[in-house]
Amino acid sequence: MAARSYIVDMYSVRSGKRVGKVCMLVPDCLYTLNAINVFQHSEVSSGTSDESASMDEEMAEQNTLGGSPALLTVGDVHRALHPLRATADRVGKQVEQFAETLDRLSVKKHQRPLKDCRNVLPLVRGYEKIASETVKRLKRNHEPERQEKLKRSWKRRLRMSSGRSTPVSIHEDGYEDDRLHTTVEDLQHWELERQTWNLLAVMLQIEYPIPESDLVGGLSRPKRGEDLHRYSPEWAVWNRFLAEDDDAWERHVVVEWLKNSAESSGQDIDVIVEQLESGADRGSGLWAHGWLYSKEAIKGQKRLRSWPQALDPNSPGIDTSLVTSDRTRGLVTQLDPDAVTRQGRSLEKEDVSFERATWLACWEMVRRGRSWESVREWCQDRVEGWRSATLRGDPRGVSQDSDGYQQSPDAGWQSRALWRSMCAAAAKNGGIDEYENAVYGVLSGYLPSVEKIGRTWDDYLFAHYNSYILCQFDHYVQSKFPERLPRSLMEKPAISDTVLIGGSKIMSASEIVQRMLSLDITEEEAKRPMKMLQGSLVTKTFEKFIFLHGVKLAKSVNEAGGSKVISDMPTGLLDCKITANITMKHHDLLRILTHMLFVFQDLGLVVGKGDQQYAVENIIVAYVEYLSKAGKQQLLPVYASRLSPRRSITCMGRQLPFITNNSERNMVMKLMKQFGMNVTGVLNMQLQMIILDTPPNPQNTRQYPQLNILDDNTNDPKAIKLIRSNFIGRNTSGDEQDLIKGFEWYLLLEGHWQETMAVGTILYKHFLRSRGLAAARELYKAVPFSSISLGKTQTILGRAIDVSRDAESSEDENENNVDLRRSTRLQTPQIRKSRRNSSTDWVHNKKDLLLSYSTTFRDLENLFVALNAIDHWKIIADRTAMQRDPSHARSWKADMQKANDQVGLTIEPLLHGWLQNPRDDKEAAEFEEIRVSCLPEVILAYNTILVVGGSYLSRDILLKCMNLAAIVASEDSDLASCFVAAGRMSELVDAMAVSSKNIVRAEEFGVKTGRSKRRQNGANLEIWTVKTP
Repeated sequence: MAARSYIVDMYSVRSGKRVGKVCMLVPDCLYTLNAINVFQHSEVSSGTSDESASMDEEMAEQNTLGGSPALLTVGDVHRALHPLRATADRVGKQVEQFAETLDRLSVKKHQRPLKDCRNVLPLVRGYEKIASETVKRLKRNHEPERQEKLKRSWKRRLRMSSGRSTPVSIHEDGYEDDRLHTTVEDLQHWELERQTWNLLAVMLQIEYPIPESDLVGGLSRPKRGEDLHRYSPEWAVWNRFLAEDDDAWERHVVVEWLKNSAESSGQDIDVIVEQLESGADRGSGLWAHGWLYSKEAIKGQKRLRSWPQALDPNSPGIDTSLVTSDRTRGLVTQLDPDAVTRQGRSLEKEDVSFERATWLACWEMVRRGRSWESVREWCQDRVEGWRSATLRGDPRGVSQDSDGYQQSPDAGWQSRALWRSMCAAAAKNGGIDEYENAVYGVLSGYLPSVEKIGRTWDDYLFAHYNSYILCQFDHYVQSKFPERLPRSLMEKPAISDTVLIGGSKIMSASEIVQRMLSLDITEEEAKRPMKMLQGSLVTKTFEKFIFLHGVKLAKSVNEAGGSKVISDMPTGLLDCKITANITMKHHDLLRILTHMLFVFQDLGLVVGKGDQQYAVENIIVAYVEYLSKAGKQQLLPVYASRLSPRRSITCMGRQLPFITNNSERNMVMKLMKQFGMNVTGVLNMQLQMIILDTPPNPQNTRQYPQLNILDDNTNDPKAIKLIRSNFIGRNTSGDEQDLIKGFEWYLLLEGHWQETMAVGTILYKHFLRSRGLAAARELYKAVPFSSISLGKTQTILGRAIDVSRDAESSEDENENNVDLRRSTRLQTPQIRKSRRNSSTDWVHNKKDLLLSYSTTFRDLENLFVALNAIDHWKIIADRTAMQRDPSHARSWKADMQKANDQVGLTIEPLLHGWLQNPRDDKEAAEFEEIRVSCLPEVILAYNTILVVGGSYLSRDILLKCMNLAAIVASEDSDLASCFVAAGRMSELVDAMAVSSKNIVRAEEFGVKTGRSKRRQNGANLEIWTVKTP
C-alpha cells in the first residue's frame, strides 16, 4: 500500500473535542509535516494552548474532502479564471475600495474597546459612500432603463382593482456576477446595498449610541429640553416623547430610514404624474378640472331638467336618469369631496381613475416622507388644495424657518389629537379609494388601511412601525399631558387602540419580520438575501442570521459537488429555520456579510466556538476564495487574518497555490507577516492539504515502490538489461504542480532552514512514493538546494553561500578572515587571534549545523539529479543509434562522452553513505526501504551505461564497472545488503559477468585497444587483454 495503517484519535475541528478513534491510511510524511506545523504554530502562539494544539484534527477534516472526484484542481481554476477575472474587473474597484477602507479604518480595533460605535461608524459610512458612488456611476448608464422598469410596475398597480393586492417587486437583488457589463439589475442591487449600509449605521447608533459630546455628524436623538406646558407646541411634545421612550426612538429611526429608501429607489414623482394623466384619460391641461366626466354628466342632467340649483339625490327619476356611462350605478349629484361617501353613489369610470391616481400620488409623497409643504404645492398646482388641508397635522411634519427654529404647521395646540382621530375614522370607514384610506392611515396610525395597499417588504414594515409609534405617542400624551386632550376624546375615543393596530397586540420586530416570510404578498421578497439581512439588522439578530447562512452556505456548496475550503455541517442545525439561498456565486452578498461581520466583531461580537464559529467563518472563507479566483491575491491576508488562527492557516493554505507571480508572492508574504499570521504554518498547511487531496496510486503495493528504469523485455536472461526510454516521464499532474509551486514559497521565507529542509524532504518522499518522478525532477530544478542555501544563508550567516560546496565555503571564510583582520588591526595580537578563532569557529559550527539539517534533503535531491542524468543519457543514446552519417561521428561521440561523465558525477553521491543519517529507528527503517527500492535499480542502470560506453566510446570506461563491483562488495558499504534485501543479488552478479565479458571482447566491437593509461591506484586494463599466438 502507498500508505500505512494508523489508529489515530479523531477530533472535531469545530468543537475541539475528541470524538473517537479511526483507522486511517496516511503516509508517514504527513505526520512529519504535521509535527513541523505544530512546532511553528507553538512558536508564533507563544504558548497559547489553542494555537499550539496539534493540527491532526484539521488533517482529519480535510481528509474527508479529498476523495470527491468533483473537486477542482488549480489547473481547473486557471482554466475557468477568465470569466471570474472579467467579473473582478467589473466590480474590482468596489472590492478594492472595501478592502482599503477596512484596512485604513479598522486599526482602531486595537485600541481600548468602547461601549459606543464611534470607532466603527466611519467604517460603515465608508462602505455606504462606496455604494452611493457606485449608484451614481451606474445611474448615468441605466437610469432611463430603471425608470422604464418602474413605470411598467406602476401601470400594473394602477390597473389593479381596489379590492385586490398582488405583489409587485420594485427592488430586485439578483446576483448576475457572470455578466461582463453592468445592467439595470446591478444598479438596483447597489441601491439596495446602499440602503442596507445606511440601515446598519442608524441601528448601530441606536444600539451603541455615541455620547452627545463626541457626536460628529451622526444620528442625533432629541433632548428632553425645557419643561413642557399645556400650550407648548406638539412637536416639542413629540421630541420629548422620542427622548424618553427608547422603543419609540428606534421605531422612529426605522420609519425615517424606510421613507428615505423609498425616496431614493422609487420612481420620480413627475414621471408618476405623467402616467396618472394618461390613466385618467386626460391631458396635463385638463388635470385641474377635477371630476371632469362626472361634472359633464351632471350639467347635462341639469340642462334637461332646467334645474338652476344643485341636483337633489332624492329627486324623482334621478336614479334612472343620472347614472354612469355603463349604466351600472347611480352617479353623484354634487361635486364636493364627500359626495361619494355621503350619497353612496359613484363617479364616472374616468373620474374614478383620476381620484385613484391623485390619492396614489399623495400616498407616494407621504410614504416617501415628503414635507407637508411639498404635498400642498403639488395639490395647489392641480387645484386640489383641499386634499393637502386635510393632511395637515402630523407632529413629524415640522420645518425650519430662516432663523433655524422649528415651526409647527398647526395653528391650534388641541387639534392634533382630534385630527388623528378623524383621520383614523376616515381610514376605517370613509374614502373613495384604498389609497385615500392608506394616506389617512399613515397620518393616524390606522394599520389595516396601510397594510392593505402594501406591495413590498418595506411597505409592510413601514405600516406596522408607523402605526405602533403613533399609538405609543397617543398613550404618552394621554398619560403625561392629559390636559392637552379634549374631554370628549378622553371619555370616548373614536377608535380603540386594538382597532387602530388591526385587532391584535403590538408585535415585536422579530414577529413582524417572521410574519412577512409567510404572507403571500411579501413572502418571495422576504426570503431574498438582502431583505433577510435587513430584517436581522432591524430585529438585532445579525449573529443568528450569519450563523444560519454560514450553515446554509456549507450545505449548498457540498450539495453542489463538494468543496476544499468549506466542509459540510450537520443538517439538524437548520431544522425549522428559514434561510435565503446563498452559494459561492453570491459574491456581492459574501462581501457585504464579511464586512458587516467585521464591524460587529469590532464592537465585541463573539461568534462562539465549535459549529457556531465554523459556520460564521464560512462566510469569510468563501469571500477569500472569490478574491483569490478573481485575481485579488494582495487582499487575501487582509481577510484571512480576521479568522481564528487555525482557520486562517487553512484558508490561506488553500489559496497560495493560485499565486504564481513572484512579485505577488512577495507582497502576500509581507502582508501575512504584517497582519500577524503564522506564515510557516500557512506554507506547511498548503502542502499538507495538497498531499491529502492526492488520491493514492492503486498500482502501489509498497510504501516506496521499486524504481523501474531497466527494460525486462529481453530474450536472453544473461544479456545486459537496457534502459527504458522516458522512464521518468514528461507530464506532471495538477496537484504535483501545486506542490512544487507551494515549495517555491519557502524561498521567500527568511531563515527557517530546518523547516524548509524538512518540508522539501517530505515532498521528495511523496513523489517517490506516488511514482511522481517527473514532478520530483521539476522540483529540484525549480527549487534546488543551492538556491535555498544562497537565499537563506544571507540571514543565517550574514553572507549568501552554498554550504554544500566546500570550495565556496572556504573562500567565504577567507574573505571573512580578511575582513576581521581589517577591523581589528589596531588591537593586540592576542585579541585579534582570539576573535578570529572565535568567528571562524562560529561559522564552521553554523555551517556544520546547516549541513546536518539538510543531509536527507540533499540525498534525495541527488537521487533525482542522477535519475535525470540517466534519462538524458538514454535520449542521447537513442539519438546516436539513429545516426547514420559518418561525418557526425565525432559529434555524437562527444555528446555520449559528456552524458557518460555526467551520469558518473551524479551517481557518485549515491554510492557512499546515501540516506545513512536517520534521526531515529522509525526513520532508519524508512530510509532502508527507500534504499532497497532505489539503489539496486540505479546501480544496475549505471552498470548498463558503463558497458555501453565501454563498447562504443573507450574500453577504459569498462574499468569503472570493476570499480563499481568493488564498491558494492566492500566491507564498509551496505550496497550489497540492499541487493540482498531486494532479492536482486543474482541480477548484480549477472550484470558484472556481462561487464567482464565485454572487457574481454572489447576489441571485437572496434574499440581502441592501445596501451591503456594508468588509472587510480595503478589500475589498468592490460590484464584483460587476451593475446593469441
